[in-house]
Amino acid sequence: MIAIDLGSNTIRFIEFDGKKWGKSFEKIVRTAEGLHDSHLIGNNALDRIVGAIGEAKENLDFTQPIRAYTTAAMRLADNSVEVLETLAASTGIGFEIIDGEKEAILTLNAVLYRLSLLGLEPSSFVLADIGGGSTELTYYSHNSVETVSLNFGILTLSEAGENTLVEKIQTFKNVVRKSVPNQSATLVLTAGTPTTIAAYLCGMDYTTYDPEKINGYRLHLADCYRVYDELLRMAESERTRYVGVGRENLIIAGILMVTAIYEAMECEEAIIIDDGLREGIALEYYNLH
Repeated sequence: MIAIDLGSNTIRFIEFDGKKWGKSFEKIVRTAEGLHDSHLIGNNALDRIVGAIGEAKENLDFTQPIRAYTTAAMRLADNSVEVLETLAASTGIGFEIIDGEKEAILTLNAVLYRLSLLGLEPSSFVLADIGGGSTELTYYSHNSVETVSLNFGILTLSEAGENTLVEKIQTFKNVVRKSVPNQSATLVLTAGTPTTIAAYLCGMDYTTYDPEKINGYRLHLADCYRVYDELLRMAESERTRYVGVGRENLIIAGILMVTAIYEAMECEEAIIIDDGLREGIALEYYNLH
């Protein structure tokens, strides 16, 4: 089967047969571009999504069953029904909008699955999944799960403007601090920003990214500060090499959000996991937890 996660910034695809992961594909589509002001998914974003699906069809076998979910941008957009109808008509793929709680649970299942494969099974942890339009925080302890979806995302904060970014990051940090029930729990991070930081520290760029080297990586707060400073000093063209086209400026807000989570939890280290909602969708299809 093919699992598809259409997020606020990126669309991600992966093949899975119930035992083994197959080919994957992802593309930055900026679904939530302009959403902060217009409350609409724009035509340019729609065109990018259709184009990305077309590219995916050239790389993956779309004769398999497909399960496609979409998240925060579609939850927030006033025209999501019309956009999804257009996508279904032009690509043949029907997307289902899922709420923040289901998004968090599916992502948690993927992370637990990967942690088990790595032999890393902390008794309790806080999982932070920073997306383009929202951030999901999940507290896991001895099979007890609490989730909260925060309306703070990399794309929406970036579009708020530089003058208010620092202020919004501080607000985000305060909300995270209030939302985490046990700040002594292990911190686990997934999604594009923490994996990009880890990849940079491992000497990889966007084209040489290897998830096998990222899963289980121990990322220290001090290294996040260092990567932030180094990327900020780079020319935009050089930064693109490490973060990918379309993420040159988003990565700055993303790292500030990552460091805010560390600071809110008063921790110095986190475990990085590449698997996320995309993998969680595939595991759900085969009823694997």
